Amino acid sequence: MKVIGFTGLPGSGKSTAIDAIRNMGKIVTMGDVIRNEAKKRGIEPTGENLGKIAKELREKGGDGIVAEKCVELIKQLKDDIIFIDGIRSQFEIDVFRIYWKFPIIATVIDENTRFQRLFERGRSDDPKEIEEFRERDKREIGFGLKEVVDKADYKLENTSTIEILQEETKKLVKELLKKL
Repeated sequence: MKVIGFTGLPGSGKSTAIDAIRNMGKIVTMGDVIRNEAKKRGIEPTGENLGKIAKELREKGGDGIVAEKCVELIKQLKDDIIFIDGIRSQFEIDVFRIYWKFPIIATVIDENTRFQRLFERGRSDDPKEIEEFRERDKREIGFGLKEVVDKADYKLENTSTIEILQEETKKLVKELLKKL
């Protein structure tokens, strides 16, 4: 099994990059673990609520708990190629690297563009104001996300068009799959 991780601050283009390779393997989204937990508890999936659940899971189960839950899910899948969307900490990388080589690809873009994209996307956990956006960044960075982005094995600068980001993603992933 070949597993590749994707990371990036909220609104950096992770999902857009992953959309380009959707047909190449199975996508496992780490945030879905948190959203599913909210659903199980009957809690509205707002950014604040999801942040609290993520923090609580990590306090009770350790910093790698979300990755451990993803590993359980991945082991049940029949796919040979898996893409992990949303790596947030070195602890999570360490969990995945117990099982797979696991290169990390980071999408990178400036703060203003990220905020605008999240605001326009309008998902229930997306920020409506810049202060809310910065609070979310602070929470994500607190999990270790900035360090993961900085130390990623590969970086995709998302400063152009969707089409260019997706072409660069396909090219990089094809190269990586040959090496794994």
